[in-house]
Amino acid sequence: MSIEFKIKPFAELSAQEIYEVLRLRIEVFVVEQNCVYQDIDNKDQKALHVLGYHDNELAAYCRLFDAGNYFEKASIGRVIVSPKYRENKWGHDLMREAIAGVKKYFDKTEITISAQMYLQKFYESHGFVKTSEMYLEDDIPHIQMKIV
Repeated sequence: MSIEFKIKPFAELSAQEIYEVLRLRIEVFVVEQNCVYQDIDNKDQKALHVLGYHDNELAAYCRLFDAGNYFEKASIGRVIVSPKYRENKWGHDLMREAIAGVKKYFDKTEITISAQMYLQKFYESHGFVKTSEMYLEDDIPHIQMKIV
């Protein structure tokens, strides 16, 4: 099984792609994690969107921000792999693509993320280090992490 990525600014996303992204984000961040929060946050328009497809189905996604558009440094957020594809470990492919995308499109290597705390080891495996104490974001424990 393989996954293919494309990176697009918001204005170039089709209505179908936007629908797929929002459906996947709600499926995981709202329903699976039982977290009522405003996912549509008026930041998508500033982001580059990393879409990972397997057999024409959105299997993985995240969004990239240039420095100053979310954090002081460039950032990666809304990192997600569809539950039906998690066994393929495509989160690692997604993070490699996202980190490369930040370098390619923003010419940045310093990246900040707000990571769900239980994923600390996953992000450490991609070069991130913990830079904050635990804090609650939408009632879920998070930590700030950075690649410097």
